[in-house]
Amino acid sequence: METKEEADGPGAPGLCCASFNQDTTSLAVGNKTGYRLFSVTSVDKLDCVYESADTPDVYIVERLFSSSLVVVVSQATPRRMNVYHFKKGTEICNYSYSNNILSVRLNRQRLVVCLEESIYIHNIKDMKLLKTLLSTPPNPSGLCALSINHSNSYLAYPGSATIGEIIVYDANNLNTVTMIPAHDSPLAAITFNAAGTRLASASERGTVIRVFSVPEGHRLLEFRRGMKRYVNISSLSFSPDNQFLCASSNTETVHIFKLEHPTPSGEESSPTWSAYVGKVFSAASSYLPAQVSDMMNQDRAFATVRLDVYGQRNVCALATIQKLPRLLVTSSDGQLCIYNLDPHEGGECVLAKKHRLLGSDSESGGSEETEPQTGPPAQSLPTYAATVATSSATPSPATLTGYSEDGGARKGEIIPEHEFAAGPVCLDDENEFPPISWCRDGTGSGKGRRA
Repeated sequence: METKEEADGPGAPGLCCASFNQDTTSLAVGNKTGYRLFSVTSVDKLDCVYESADTPDVYIVERLFSSSLVVVVSQATPRRMNVYHFKKGTEICNYSYSNNILSVRLNRQRLVVCLEESIYIHNIKDMKLLKTLLSTPPNPSGLCALSINHSNSYLAYPGSATIGEIIVYDANNLNTVTMIPAHDSPLAAITFNAAGTRLASASERGTVIRVFSVPEGHRLLEFRRGMKRYVNISSLSFSPDNQFLCASSNTETVHIFKLEHPTPSGEESSPTWSAYVGKVFSAASSYLPAQVSDMMNQDRAFATVRLDVYGQRNVCALATIQKLPRLLVTSSDGQLCIYNLDPHEGGECVLAKKHRLLGSDSESGGSEETEPQTGPPAQSLPTYAATVATSSATPSPATLTGYSEDGGARKGEIIPEHEFAAGPVCLDDENEFPPISWCRDGTGSGKGRRA
């Protein structure tokens, strides 16, 4: 969910990074002057809920769901991670590492920091360092994925620098779960679905996308993005309902695949033309060499989007906005495009709205943006406690039980008891959990130091 792009100079336009939050309700972008947080809950209106110019050259910015916790890394101090409570305008803590930080991933229990040859797993409640994975295979892009589900909190990262092996690690119990031999060439992108039960991957060749079961590691589905050329796939994203998977690359096309599973007993779900053609290919493939047979059994895109820009790095996500499925694409030139997805017919997606993420309202290309706040926002902004309150004992993939982004008051508490509450969770994120005033050493300095 993240894209990094080098700018040409100190005043160069464009984004240094962009990332959607865990449930695709917020977009965080960083550039030469600082970072911005947007609310992505409407097609026609893009609200900038916060803007900071205190930290220049931001190349990593990650927000925890719709909370006030945001993690920032700047090119000025690439080995230091700063954790802020942006609603209060305070720094919760900062942490320094032995090498440059390449990526950061968050869920309600864990904060994961990825360096080129090591990974650090923190308890997000008090920022205690729980586990250090040293001597991991060289990972110059910081590729990793963290499941957002509190009971399936899995971490995935490359198991090899030469082939597409994926290590699946249990970030709750701190042990390796499985190794998946996903591709013949090195990995380019990986992502979990919302429930943490599926893992999608693509290699540097960019022609095939595969979906595996978690934690078993069984291959479930395989999609072919194309055969003409190799491409650099920059992002993969499941839809909240686990029905679709989208993939963006350095080409002008974004592909959306439908996650259909074979019906039991060979029953036909619908006598469509595509189903008939699929049966013909499947029957013919048994008489062909294995390599050709694999290609014929790979599903093609259910829907596509043709972008206006070409060759720019971008990040895509699938979301439900105003009760309809949408595709969101943010590109390094500072634009957010929202497309309508027909969940029944697929085909070419229609552009619904284009928003400018940089510049003033007069330069926003017709999108409606509210004036960004430069300090603590108004009290009318919903608290994080309101966003995590649940009404049922069994959380759905898109609505998970609570967490207070401010962290706990007791050192060493790994998973708060309210994560396993059987009923609705209601937290007072302003009073019950004050901002952390210490990190690992508990000295009250607010500085995290590596041993």
